[in-house]
Amino acid sequence: MRITGWALFAPKEPMATVQREEALAVGDVLVEVAGCGVCHTDLAFSHEGVPTRHPLPLTLGHEISGRVVDAGAGAESWCGRAVVVPAVIPCGECRACRAGRGSICPRQVFPGNDVHGGFATHVRVPARGLCPVPDLGDRSRNPLGLDLASLSVVADAVSTPYQAIERAGVRAGDVAVFVGAGGVGGFGIQIAAAHGAHVVAIDIDERRLTEMKAHGASLCMPSGDARELKKALTAFAKERDVPTWRTFVFETSGTSSGQATAFALLGHGGFLSVVGYTPDKVELRLSNLMALDATAQGNWGCLPEHYPAVVELVLSGAVRVQPFVEHRPLSTINQTFAEIHARKVSRRVVLVPGS
Repeated sequence: MRITGWALFAPKEPMATVQREEALAVGDVLVEVAGCGVCHTDLAFSHEGVPTRHPLPLTLGHEISGRVVDAGAGAESWCGRAVVVPAVIPCGECRACRAGRGSICPRQVFPGNDVHGGFATHVRVPARGLCPVPDLGDRSRNPLGLDLASLSVVADAVSTPYQAIERAGVRAGDVAVFVGAGGVGGFGIQIAAAHGAHVVAIDIDERRLTEMKAHGASLCMPSGDARELKKALTAFAKERDVPTWRTFVFETSGTSSGQATAFALLGHGGFLSVVGYTPDKVELRLSNLMALDATAQGNWGCLPEHYPAVVELVLSGAVRVQPFVEHRPLSTINQTFAEIHARKVSRRVVLVPGS
């Protein structure tokens, strides 16, 4: 199969169209891309010099939805099916996978990092872990009329905070705090609210905070002095009779200032989940974890077994995607990356081949 895609040849340089031949190995499928979301991790590779695991040139893109058009031996049953491709695909066989730690599988496949990704007409990926998408024409399953391209953001922006929330153990009546209310944080706010949590949103962008008031956040606070933020958070939790050990902080801004703020908000027995990424260093007093008997945990992607539940949350409308997603032709990729890097784009951009 000949695939046309956009390849990164060097950081900070425009991507260029390339054609390549792909042969399917046992267990592989070829997915015709319906849409591929642009994640800030892609910007880290293209603009910030973060190295990819596969040598350049490489086609980026790991938020992929589409339809299987060909399959290798053993994967033929996937042909014709609409799917979401997990951003992190564990091997399912190694010691880590057998122990339930697929997120740290040493043989995992990360499209757009380990192999060519979704900013292309097609992508070749292992069939294992693919998430089937129900018939989107069935309004009983898809009452909002979402299209397949929009579901691409499930593959990171929605599924990653879902796993972080599940691993933290958030349940109804807890307080969930999101430092960073855009992208991953915005979807995390909706997921936590769907779990029945009292949700707090913190962001530098007043517009984002206004949006999240209508999508699950009970308290919205502009970024500022961490001590003042913690006072307000403490009062919020006290009004709802929620103890500090049922307060969960999620760092979703991917900035050093956001990470410092999130750490400062920890209370006794509290929980911090680091979801955002920045290459910048942060100075912290790590002994606070000891003194508060608190927990800090990182979160890498989302295990494929969680994806069906995430798709159902999105299709049901419990997590709204449409207000936060913008479709653009794949041919605009360089302009789109430049605008996102310059913070001129407020929505999650989904690049659509052939549009």
